[in-house]
Amino acid sequence: MNNTRTALKIREQLLRFLGIFSPHFSRPGVKFIGEIVYGLSSGGNVKLSCIGRALDEDIPLGKTENRLSRNLAEEGMADTVLRVIAEEAAKHIRQDSFIAIDPTDIRKFYAEKMQYLAWVRDGDTGEIGKGFHCLAAVACEAEGRRIVPLHWRLWSCDAPGFVSENEEIFAAVKTVSAYARKRGIYLLDRGGDRDVVFDHFLMNKHRFIIRLVGNRNLVFNRNEHLASELARTCPVTYRETVTRETDRGERRYTLELGERLVKLPERDEVLRMVVIRGFAEEPMILLSNVEGRPSQKGLRFILDGYLARWRVEDTIRYVKQCYDLEDIRLLDYERLRNMAALVLAAAYFASTWIGRSLRREILARNVMRISKRIHGIAGFYYYALADGIAALCRRHGRWKGIGSLLETPDPQLELPLFNTT
Repeated sequence: MNNTRTALKIREQLLRFLGIFSPHFSRPGVKFIGEIVYGLSSGGNVKLSCIGRALDEDIPLGKTENRLSRNLAEEGMADTVLRVIAEEAAKHIRQDSFIAIDPTDIRKFYAEKMQYLAWVRDGDTGEIGKGFHCLAAVACEAEGRRIVPLHWRLWSCDAPGFVSENEEIFAAVKTVSAYARKRGIYLLDRGGDRDVVFDHFLMNKHRFIIRLVGNRNLVFNRNEHLASELARTCPVTYRETVTRETDRGERRYTLELGERLVKLPERDEVLRMVVIRGFAEEPMILLSNVEGRPSQKGLRFILDGYLARWRVEDTIRYVKQCYDLEDIRLLDYERLRNMAALVLAAAYFASTWIGRSLRREILARNVMRISKRIHGIAGFYYYALADGIAALCRRHGRWKGIGSLLETPDPQLELPLFNTT
């Protein structure tokens, strides 16, 4: 498959991808989503000027930017896009898939006029400054490297109607679970160690693996103990060796695993407290309602769940870097939220849609081959995939819109473009 043919296939698959939005948006709305997703994929930047240049229309760039900005102001677009992506992505969630949820932020420390700028803390440096919060959710499997972006929602604690970060988490879980039909196991880091979070998951019968801070009381043998004390005295039953890929190469850990059956105070559910020693000086403590007999396989599954949570961190970096999300310049809050949701759509198209079937898997391999990365295709190969799509879009023609592709349909396309029912 030569590069020109691959580029055409990418545009055809984007057209096919837009079909999932057609029952929920007007034809002009679907066209606009296609323009943004193509512009993001080609230009690799969320600025409207970069998206406009990628579209390369036969009109002044300023007029293209004005049209994109006007359409981006549509109220409620973000919520609809998030639901559509969640519905489509849920097809990839199996019974024991892991669904990692993690908050992040968009730093705009030097911005002054963006609507509802709030104080955020940079998770990497600890620096406090102005910006916006986001919540990301990603599905993955214990075995394999594939990720499925599920959710990416921007919010500000200073915006009208904002309730709390907990409500943002619950809204994401509600959206995903509505389409996944209780499939999947939710993964949260220490920020999820909250009574209200445990109550929500247990009352709604969602399976979860949550890392504890250590200062939580747990009931063991009918008495309350600090989780950190229970972890220190928990007997080791199995040992495992795991490898994690980092920016500096692979790092191997020899881990010791043990578990105890505990309860939360004021609740009757029996939970598994899994203790993992070897990552740091203090043991890692995971609390889960995933059923299983005490065994090496059962403990390894819980461990795999937490290790899978690292992939949401990889995905957050991937989304921020490949689409230069922190370079966003939109001033209006509604536009900001809508653009964040459309970035999710672009990430889903690149990382999941392209490789969904065997035919698209071949296309994905051709796209990655075209990507020129100094260190080759790394374990988290979605950077290479995004780079390849961008290179093809830039070198082999411009986006000509929905109408031009409808005039020359490809007989190999498998699905109808629009829902006609």
